[in-house]
Amino acid sequence: MSFFKKKTKKRINQSSLDHKDERNEINEDMLRTNLNENIQHVKQLLGNSSDLVIREIQIGKGRLIKACLFYTDGLVDTNSIQNYIMKSLMLDDQDLLLSSEQNIVQVLKDRILAVGDIQDVTEFSSLMNSLLSGDVILLVDGYSQGFEICMRGGKDRGVMESTTETVVRGPKEGFTENLRTNTALIRRKIKTPHLWLESKKIGRETVTDVAIMYIDGIANDKVIKEVHRRLDRIEIDGILESGYIEELIQDEALSPFPTVYYSERPDKIAAELLEGKIAILVDGTPIVLVVPALFVSFIQAAEDYYQRADISTLIRLLRFFSLFIALLGPSLYIAITTFHQEMLPTGLLINLAAQREGVPFPAFIEALMMETAFEILREASLRMPKAIAQAISIVGTLVIGTAAVEAGIVSAAMVIVVAITAISSFVLPSFAMSMSIRMLRFPMMALAASFGLFGILIGFIALILHLCSLRSFGVPYMSPFGPFIKEDIHDTIIRVPRGRMFFRPRLISQKNIRREQTLKQDRQKNVD
Repeated sequence: MSFFKKKTKKRINQSSLDHKDERNEINEDMLRTNLNENIQHVKQLLGNSSDLVIREIQIGKGRLIKACLFYTDGLVDTNSIQNYIMKSLMLDDQDLLLSSEQNIVQVLKDRILAVGDIQDVTEFSSLMNSLLSGDVILLVDGYSQGFEICMRGGKDRGVMESTTETVVRGPKEGFTENLRTNTALIRRKIKTPHLWLESKKIGRETVTDVAIMYIDGIANDKVIKEVHRRLDRIEIDGILESGYIEELIQDEALSPFPTVYYSERPDKIAAELLEGKIAILVDGTPIVLVVPALFVSFIQAAEDYYQRADISTLIRLLRFFSLFIALLGPSLYIAITTFHQEMLPTGLLINLAAQREGVPFPAFIEALMMETAFEILREASLRMPKAIAQAISIVGTLVIGTAAVEAGIVSAAMVIVVAITAISSFVLPSFAMSMSIRMLRFPMMALAASFGLFGILIGFIALILHLCSLRSFGVPYMSPFGPFIKEDIHDTIIRVPRGRMFFRPRLISQKNIRREQTLKQDRQKNVD
């Protein structure tokens, strides 16, 4: 019995020690009343970094009050600090003849400081987070409470046209690396008060600001909760780009198809929000994530909704046709020339046989070499300086293709097939989907070389089954084709006139699904 009593007593003592350590940590994190101690502690936390600016001042006329400003050089707007903080605190005509009973900190906040966004701070952890985010910290001697004053500024890239999603007709603005600029660009498009914004900080070391935007009353509440759940479970030391978030919240890590959509066009993100989707914005990148993502979303472009319905439909049909060429072009050539020559006209078959007479490799090896060479050229053109990238890519392609044909390594027909396939992959609006198709092209070529058209059919069926099994935040990836929803087909492969797009996607927005009234109702109102 004495052994159990000692063990219980030991546990109680250990628990009390743990509570004492927690209290000590909390006390260590609280601001001191002595200003010099606060200054020394901030310097110690930042390792006496040279970009930390500490400005000690005295305010008041009759009774001098010692105060101090902290800010990080390069992250703040220094002109605003001079005009709205320093002048407010140091002018001789300020009425600061305060008695010892008055709360000087409260008087500064209510009467003196001519700034709008100002928050109380009582902990060093909150102080450091705001200081390194571009806020100005004001501490007063004798008080364990200070202010976080929003004066964020510094150099950043202005709003420019998107370089990856260009349009002939439509807005020319794109997102920037500044989170507040990006949220403002979306609010300019959607001015409803139901556009809600929720913020999080992710990353132990980077403490990156992440914002979630959605339209209350249109977005699905279950999807919103799922987005919060997946973001809250992220435990990582740093978030440097939205790709970190995408990889950590996606549904299928091993699938070649992207299950999170992204764009750098504000009009595209605004349109997705109106569909009931949720946008995830990350500070420091112009790429905004959208969930849930559907397969058809990667084939659609923002310009589809700025043209007439018939023109947009023809362009979409062209994109789907280009997708099949980019995926199956070399595979069909390999299968037909290797196993199914009877499908070709006699004249064409004779020409192809004459071209391949001196080629020492089978069609699969021939296609594999040309596809690999083109991928190398494409990747090199992305990494080279822009002044020479275009010239090198064009000259390299022409020289390599012509030299390979003349040397008898590949046939001229194979060069044509590979060129058409590469051009077709550029037709897809989404770079993520284009990369997936380029990657899947190689296993389809292997199936075609092994089993001919039957191998292509088997690979295509497996691909369709995989697509139908995917989910993006609980929404079927192939919706509205699988499951089939008749009302949502009007904005997939084809686009009906805008006056007939009555409803939002059923599986995404389950509230407030009616988007437009029917033309008959409008005409009846006009008659009345």
